[in-house]
Amino acid sequence: MNDKAKSLALIGAGALLGSGATVALLRLLTSSREATLQSSNEAKSNGKAVLYAPAAEDSGSLKEKNYEVDSADLLKDDIVSEQLTRNIQFFGFDAQQKVTTSYVVVIGLGGVGSHAASMLLRSGVGRLLLVDFDQVSLSSLNRHAVATRTDVGTPKALCLKKHFSLIYPECHIDAKVLLYDDSSEEEILSGDPDFVLDCIDNIDTKVALLAACVRRGLKVLSATGAGARADPTRIRVADLRESTNDPLSRSVRQRLRRDHGIEGGIPVVFSLEKPKAKLLPFKGPNGEEENPSDYQVVPGFRVRIIPVLGTIPAIFGQIMASYVVTQLAELQVHMEPIVNFDMDHYRVLHQRLIEHEEIIYGTSVNVQVDIEEVMYVAKELWHCRSARDLTTKEVGRGMWRSVNELMLVRWDRSKPASAWNLILLKFTEADEHESSTLEDIKANEPEFFTRVTSSLKRAELDFSP
Repeated sequence: MNDKAKSLALIGAGALLGSGATVALLRLLTSSREATLQSSNEAKSNGKAVLYAPAAEDSGSLKEKNYEVDSADLLKDDIVSEQLTRNIQFFGFDAQQKVTTSYVVVIGLGGVGSHAASMLLRSGVGRLLLVDFDQVSLSSLNRHAVATRTDVGTPKALCLKKHFSLIYPECHIDAKVLLYDDSSEEEILSGDPDFVLDCIDNIDTKVALLAACVRRGLKVLSATGAGARADPTRIRVADLRESTNDPLSRSVRQRLRRDHGIEGGIPVVFSLEKPKAKLLPFKGPNGEEENPSDYQVVPGFRVRIIPVLGTIPAIFGQIMASYVVTQLAELQVHMEPIVNFDMDHYRVLHQRLIEHEEIIYGTSVNVQVDIEEVMYVAKELWHCRSARDLTTKEVGRGMWRSVNELMLVRWDRSKPASAWNLILLKFTEADEHESSTLEDIKANEPEFFTRVTSSLKRAELDFSP
């Protein structure tokens, strides 16, 4: 049986067996793998990864084994493939292999970064670089992913590495107790990572990191302010240009544009919710308010405390991990649009479509969508923006004004106005579209043509019986 077939067979076994039987299977596979790998390691002495396995039948303790595990071969390992069973079932073997052979850098390991890194690990990412100069504090235990009281005072990077080695020991983890700046850029960003996660809450450092990633052509996902918020349903992923109600992202956006000429193109996780609290006043040892900068260990880093509901940064981190893992697996996921229509908007779009059909074709008999299907087309296919806009050109109130200038028109005029033949365009764009042919669009705008036809094909599949 080849490695892929063996992994799929183990997946089926793991799904059918109960937890007790799975433990027995784990012990059997562990003992078998130890014998195989120990024999293999006699001939290999460099590049070993630290692996932990159960010490004895009746003991929950762990003993350390030195094994060399290449990330390209991780899914061939019986234990790893069983541990990642649900992921393989979700993505498929080949897509999970892309995740397992990937290299991700996480910078900033607090409430957001620790949860992001934890789920990247549990999702099977084969190599992680964890970077943070700070230590675990007692007050950070309300939001940290894995830290315990015994970890207080330990560098966050080393704390995560210790706990991670017990969860997924085959992952190659490098932990750096290091502050990101110009002098450490090469050390942190070299090695051609597949993704960089910016979980930093300092503006200067965040701007420098994002600019460096853009300059190096690295994929980066940035987290904005998670503190002083309480509503998880308001969290979104979008281009930095679209982030609203967030002072941190607004400052980062302005600095990137002013200092580096970067207008957008960076995905961010942010909340549409306005902060519910402000930075608390800083009080010195005598109990009186003092200048926070007098107590800064690292210049530019916040000393004052922002109130944090621990669940929100955790959700930020989970969203970041989900975004990155699906990107690595090349699974297309359509994020919730920033500007959502309400039912009145969808009714207006439906009515505009009917009126447009009557004007252009003399009848609306070929309108084959109801309001619910209009909602699908506008929201799921076109994200409540013109099909010509890869990213919004409007921010703030401009985004809300722009939704009133949209209408649905047929993509192919020779076919009915069905859910898989409608595009969302601005009024002026709709007029231009009606005066052109698909052959013209395909010849003059091949990327746009391919993008639209791909989206409409997805709609056709979604509505197929």
